[in-house]
Amino acid sequence: MSENNAAAAQQGPQFAIQRIYTKDLSFEAPNTPAIFMENWEPQINVDLNSSADRLDEGLYDVNLQITVTAKLGDKTAYLVEIKQAGIFAISGFPEQDLGGMLHSYCPNLLFPFAREAISSIISKASFPQMMLAPINFDALYAQHLQQQQQPSDAQH
Repeated sequence: MSENNAAAAQQGPQFAIQRIYTKDLSFEAPNTPAIFMENWEPQINVDLNSSADRLDEGLYDVNLQITVTAKLGDKTAYLVEIKQAGIFAISGFPEQDLGGMLHSYCPNLLFPFAREAISSIISKASFPQMMLAPINFDALYAQHLQQQQQPSDAQH
């Protein structure tokens, strides 16, 4: 058995997608049909968050949550929320790299699925097509790490 562990360690870092799935998807258009009569110049707000849970040794469930809100003045045209998830087998990475894999690399893989679902549901609701711009998850993760370090730096 220790030979198997040694062989796995010699193989180096391993990464595999086990499954990509939609965990939750909701759409609300509370002001239809009246909102269709208004001039379409919406204010769009996009919020996103990611989380990761360890399922087993080397197996992680990563969730990317995106909320898109479109408003015309003080009226909500639509609200879309998706939790796009994936199960990933990740092993052999140095501990300092695991966070980047879980909170940058994996969300980057999940994003196109979430973007397509959001675009599709908005179009099916008869609103103008919406295509989310690409997101730099590496920069967001680096910013998150920097924000985590700031409170501890202030204590020293």
